[in-house]
Amino acid sequence: MDKRVLVVDDERSIVIAIAYALRREGFQVETAADGEAALRLVESFKPQVFVLDVMMPGLSGYDVCRRLENRRGIGILLLTVKNDIVDKVLGLELGADDYMTKPFDIRELVARVRALHRRVEKSVEHAPSDSPIIIGGVTVNPSHRDVQVTGEKVGLTPKEFELLHLLVLHSERVYTREELLDLVWGLDYDVGTRTVDIHIQRIRSKLGDEGQRLLQTVYGVGYKATRESL
Repeated sequence: MDKRVLVVDDERSIVIAIAYALRREGFQVETAADGEAALRLVESFKPQVFVLDVMMPGLSGYDVCRRLENRRGIGILLLTVKNDIVDKVLGLELGADDYMTKPFDIRELVARVRALHRRVEKSVEHAPSDSPIIIGGVTVNPSHRDVQVTGEKVGLTPKEFELLHLLVLHSERVYTREELLDLVWGLDYDVGTRTVDIHIQRIRSKLGDEGQRLLQTVYGVGYKATRESL
């Protein structure tokens, strides 16, 4: 697999420094100064890793995450001058995989990009079938990344979808909160395991009665998706 990284930041000095460091590590690098240009390059360059500044004029990094139509095979590392936990959670909920606050050590950024690229390679190599998964009235369609309840489409955030997909793909398997953080969020996530509980609650709410039956709490352990009584 080619090692392609797209670096997006409106501060040219930062873009130049990141691109230089990554190219020295053998990555193919393309750069953009704004969100619109970044989205065009996603289609043509097809990066495996996206180093994306949050605070840009026009489309913010968050806006770019929202507009990405197909996240499969792309890892996102967000850059920001803020160090607010709310901003961090928002970025991760919109599908980002990791987060760094400016100013940062370029060596750490390279290490994180390298780790994220390995994770993307592994996920593509071991990608599950794109066939829809149907449990009761819930249909999870990996190829379109959408969910339907009794034929009606339900809007989930990228992380909500990935969490639900993992659980229904391995229905009846019990996952601890720590396992879910590792498998869905992938990298060190210092917000804590409570974020898993919050995402499960949101998914249940969006799926209604079907969600309450489908996603079961295994007290003292974690969660599972069940086919029982559906």
